[in-house]
Amino acid sequence: MARPALTIALLLTSKELVDACTQWLPVNRYKPVDLHQAASGEGLLEVLAHQREAVDAVVIEQSLLDETTREGLRRGGLLFPAVVVGELMGRVDYHPEEVHLPVDQLEQLGYNVDAAISRFLRQGQKEARPEDGSAPSSAESASSAWKLSSRLQERLGYLGVFYKRDPSRFLANLPPDEQRELLRSLQRTYRDLLISYFRDPAAANQALESFVNTAFFGDLPITRTVEIHMNLIDEFWKQLRLEGHKNDFLQDYRLALLDVMAHLCEMYRRSIPPEVALAVPSEQRRSLMDSEVSS
Repeated sequence: MARPALTIALLLTSKELVDACTQWLPVNRYKPVDLHQAASGEGLLEVLAHQREAVDAVVIEQSLLDETTREGLRRGGLLFPAVVVGELMGRVDYHPEEVHLPVDQLEQLGYNVDAAISRFLRQGQKEARPEDGSAPSSAESASSAWKLSSRLQERLGYLGVFYKRDPSRFLANLPPDEQRELLRSLQRTYRDLLISYFRDPAAANQALESFVNTAFFGDLPITRTVEIHMNLIDEFWKQLRLEGHKNDFLQDYRLALLDVMAHLCEMYRRSIPPEVALAVPSEQRRSLMDSEVSS
């Protein structure tokens, strides 16, 4: 059954960036809405408030999220699944469930929109059922987030986007030129991860999340992940040797690969929600698991 097209608000400062993002949002899954004119002025909060019921997620430029705008969005309960386009700075720019993507890695945008929605849905479920029974710290924001989470779940079906990946967007099923572009983009993400892994762990974590999001939703083979890691380490080794520096410390970056594998395992572990595992017969549950894990 065809899935509903999700409305993605593009809050970006230039038409060029809007066009670049639109290019990497699959038309069978997303309906991008260009709001860059509102984003470049003072109408961002007003436009989002007016379209609150129509917007399913946002792609927003990091430079727009100054403290005043961020606080206005929070006060107005204008919290949406979000991909923040900009530098990996290791900070929260909009809300804790956002995901980050640098401008030179927009080939991964569609996969990271899926990840942003998934994270938002999980958080909405948690806030609807606080473990300690306490009330949310901001009733208005929590209510707004819960309503959007419920609307998204209703539109996406019982399993939601996180639990049902789109095989047409798997790496192996993409046209050859798109495969190459996606792999080059993933290499840039992994390079960001390695460069900041020991120097800036918070920024490295954002790069790691972006890589893992695409690897999971794009069904990147584990062997490809290892290949990307080894190729980059080999590249660093040659450069250090050429410059006369020691390179034995590069073996420490195996920790980065282990981190990536651990995060991927966690995403696969969550790919079948506990309520489904308890509610469906064992044969059907096994079929659900096989359709995801074996792919």
